[in-house]
Amino acid sequence: MDDPSAAIVESPGVSVTADRGPLVASLRYFDQAGGFAAAVREAVGRALPEPLRAFQIGSATQGSYVILAWRSPTETLLLSNDRAAFEELERQLGAAPDGCMVNQTGGICVLRVRGEQAGNLLLRLGAATAIASLGEARSGRLAELQVLTACVQSGEFLLLVERVYANHLIEWIRATVADF
Repeated sequence: MDDPSAAIVESPGVSVTADRGPLVASLRYFDQAGGFAAAVREAVGRALPEPLRAFQIGSATQGSYVILAWRSPTETLLLSNDRAAFEELERQLGAAPDGCMVNQTGGICVLRVRGEQAGNLLLRLGAATAIASLGEARSGRLAELQVLTACVQSGEFLLLVERVYANHLIEWIRATVADF
């Protein structure tokens, strides 16, 4: 995707924007209760999310936020809009045993889907099981792609997709919204 900020879909009842703001990292670990998980808990103030869960600490209106979204039994995605905090977390977790933090900012695109038709749009793009309820993160297929859908704020879905497939997903979204 050349310019994620250009990928905006606006229609009555639904808005889809590409969010260039957050830094994205993959937290990979062997044991959700091990040393790496403890280091994450100490650094962010909360434990790694349970399976299929997601949560946000802070908010953009407060200045900075961290989102943790469960991806698999050995991986959680972290999003943050605070570069200094992100880099400090990288430093802290660099020495943690049995896990690692991999910066995925350039590799994962974040789309924000809002509006009363947001759920309908996601249903049309894929399976109902891929749609997250508030406080959830669900991995599934949308537009024939593997996408992590997280819901950490009421009325908003985050779609996390590998950047190389973002344009494909955006074109499916545009075509689907045109059918509304």
